[in-house]
Amino acid sequence: MAAKAATEEKEAKPLRHGYTTGACAAAATKAALTALITQKRQTQATIPLPAGMDVTFQLESCEWTADEATAGIIKDGGDDPDATHGALILSTVTWRDEPGMELDGGVGVGRVTKPGLPVPVGEAAINPVPRKMIREAVQSVLGEYGVERGVRVVISVPAGEEIAKKTMNGRLGIVGGISILGTRGIVVPFSTAAYKASIAQAINVAREAGCAHLVLSTGGKSEQFGMQLYPELPEEAFIEMGDFVGFSLQQCKRKQVKKVTLVGMMGKFSKVAQGVMMVHSKSAPVNFDFLAGLAAEAGAPDELVRQAKEANTAAQVGDLMADCPAFFDKLCESCCRAGLKEVGGGMEIETVLITMKGSLLGRVTVNDTGD
Repeated sequence: MAAKAATEEKEAKPLRHGYTTGACAAAATKAALTALITQKRQTQATIPLPAGMDVTFQLESCEWTADEATAGIIKDGGDDPDATHGALILSTVTWRDEPGMELDGGVGVGRVTKPGLPVPVGEAAINPVPRKMIREAVQSVLGEYGVERGVRVVISVPAGEEIAKKTMNGRLGIVGGISILGTRGIVVPFSTAAYKASIAQAINVAREAGCAHLVLSTGGKSEQFGMQLYPELPEEAFIEMGDFVGFSLQQCKRKQVKKVTLVGMMGKFSKVAQGVMMVHSKSAPVNFDFLAGLAAEAGAPDELVRQAKEANTAAQVGDLMADCPAFFDKLCESCCRAGLKEVGGGMEIETVLITMKGSLLGRVTVNDTGD
């Protein structure tokens, strides 16, 4: 009982917010410019965040000469650390002869090579809100010290190229490092904002590349199967949607994608089939009565239907139905129709159901385009 109480208390404890790479870059820029002007070491920097609060960042490093200053901040992801948690974000500030601010990315910050992202091709992958935050940080320091000079800012992430291998950047056409991101400045624990943003960007990139048919997968194994299924499609057409089925389909509808292929396994697609569009393990339990009903419709023997109703996992139901292929087609059709209901129709949805080992269980297409 004591252990259970301790666990419940731990679960009830509020989760700690973290800060975006964009917020870290802006705070580091403020510190670096202050050090350049004052020629004094900075230990912290306070900036306003778009979320509506002022936050003070502690500096990891601060170096300066008469012409250049560099300040560094360790990115803290809070209680929902992502791939960039613990990364050193550096801002190097120098004077420039021309007025205004020039912003670029250095080592470990990616460069955009494909259209469809919020940053033009050829520029450093520093998103619009972080750019605005960095510009405002520069203006506030120049104003505070009454300095009227042009400034060049270079954001670097020494480990960025290695970190980028754990992100979707390569698929998005961002090469050489990570993106400097964030719209609110804070990272909400277990929020879905960052992942959703990467899905939306991936769909934008795919559409800009001319893809009218996208393959959305729940994970790496599912994506590999989709690539084998559609070898003629370009890399941009394959997008890992993770648990965000409904959001991904809505983005596809908004971008007028004509055909979407969903690839996944029993656990998640058992939920999609019954209309659950966020399929995280904690989002909703598998409805075994629903699966048993599909089994009955597919003509499964009464004993198998009963066993399906009493199963512990969706995968177990899949094993029970191994000799009833009509069940998997029923499940796939239900996924298609639930997806079309989610987006209000107007597209073609194909559902491909596979096993954990990557074998095909079912494949059904429902066309609601009116063609």
